Amino acid sequence: MKSILVPIDFSKDSMNALEHAITMANKVKSSVRVIHVRKDKNYDEPFIIKGKEKEYGSTVDDFCKELIEQNMSKYKGGGTFDYLIKVGKIYKVISDQAIKDKAFLIIMGTHGVSGFEEFWLGSNSYRVVCKAPCPVLTVRNGFKKKSINKIVLPLDASRETRKKVPFVADLASALEAEVHVVSVRTTQRADIIKRLNNYVKQIGDYFEKRNIQVVRDNLYGSDISDLTASYGVHIGAELVAIMSNQRGTPLNMHISTAAQQMVNHSPIPVLSIHPSYLK
Repeated sequence: MKSILVPIDFSKDSMNALEHAITMANKVKSSVRVIHVRKDKNYDEPFIIKGKEKEYGSTVDDFCKELIEQNMSKYKGGGTFDYLIKVGKIYKVISDQAIKDKAFLIIMGTHGVSGFEEFWLGSNSYRVVCKAPCPVLTVRNGFKKKSINKIVLPLDASRETRKKVPFVADLASALEAEVHVVSVRTTQRADIIKRLNNYVKQIGDYFEKRNIQVVRDNLYGSDISDLTASYGVHIGAELVAIMSNQRGTPLNMHISTAAQQMVNHSPIPVLSIHPSYLK
């Protein structure tokens, strides 16, 4: 069975990501595993849980148990809904667990307990996006819509841009979502326009053959990330699927500037996919 991994640091962002993961799992019939990573096995930070008649200190383990119990009734995925507590480098433990679980998706918040500014300055969220063995869906705390009914699939002029199509098609089919296949460009070059038009037609036809509702569109402007995000907001989309296009060595990976800007600025959840996931 499919598995979704949800890193939790008990921030509002990570709690919101868990709610998105449960909704997704119910649709795609997937297990959900919550993972909390501690840097030091000898440190067990206390938490406060508020209920109708109780307010008490709790260990991390107790908090995770309570979290599962509180959300179990919402989970209808048909698999397992559990948690793990691990010790180590956060991004590495998450990536290793995703490999072990054969997770098809990681869903996580963008802010975390350290705030958004750290996210693009070497935070664990950034490193997970860079190094995870599967696509990563990042969600802002402010985005409350859980069901995914519209997906934006931006296409640039690169060859790799089409590699995300099969994964997005499988996801859209399971979610019964409409896909907006949109070419995005910052140039008026005739050869680029022709290539993008061909991409849009080819991919649009592919979705139609799979009985997925598709909308085709073309965007032109000075900034691809802003174009894509603005379009997504305009149509009321709940997801934007991008290629992360990682660069660097295996030990020092970075995602492309365009991908950083997309995750950084998009008010809509962003699904980051790298070509290596799809081999």
